[in-house]
Amino acid sequence: MQKFEKQFLEVRTLIQKSKNKALKSVNTILVDLYWNVGKYVSVKLECSEWGKSVVKELSKYIQKTEPEIKGFSHQNIWRMKQFYEYYEKFPKLSPLVREITWTNNMLILSKSKTEYEKEFYLRLTKHENYSKRELERQIDTCVFERTIGNPEKLTPVARKIFPTVEQKFRDILYAGFSWIAKRTFRKRFTKQYCQQFKRFYPRIRKGFFFCRSRIQSASWQERFLY
Repeated sequence: MQKFEKQFLEVRTLIQKSKNKALKSVNTILVDLYWNVGKYVSVKLECSEWGKSVVKELSKYIQKTEPEIKGFSHQNIWRMKQFYEYYEKFPKLSPLVREITWTNNMLILSKSKTEYEKEFYLRLTKHENYSKRELERQIDTCVFERTIGNPEKLTPVARKIFPTVEQKFRDILYAGFSWIAKRTFRKRFTKQYCQQFKRFYPRIRKGFFFCRSRIQSASWQERFLY
């Protein structure tokens, strides 16, 4: 038997790969179902054909007619609606959400603030195949903020997951603060920029050192240090 152990292990590996593919396929179908239900509910509420109470009635109807199906509490149906309404605005992210579990999707949707942060954790979760607990730990320890705050020290794996991290960081700064340059005199610009930076993204300070004295009004967007 020992001389066949290596071959047996190879067969087992094939079985495991097939099981993983099957689970991934089931997950994709499930997330796609929740997306479509969220879209349906969103449309009905948007056109005022349904009121909020109808969602509770829908939940009761599904639980009564399809008792073997779980996950259709009225709270979860509202989450499906929220899920659809957020990601339908970002077409490039919608394929990613179908590649991770619903539980992890809900964590990312509720705990991350921006499109860029959501994209980061979607890609990271897909690549590393995170459990709920591990993903929660990554978010709570501010992996995204530390990553964009120091892109030069990215590991090859992290750079593969998020190859445009430096540009994403600049985009975040531009989106949050570009209006300041139009409304502020040069003497007040630096102070207001720093204050707004802290308000806009407080957690980023754990992985980012901002050098206020280096800012110049002519090229303020590029004046930051890691």
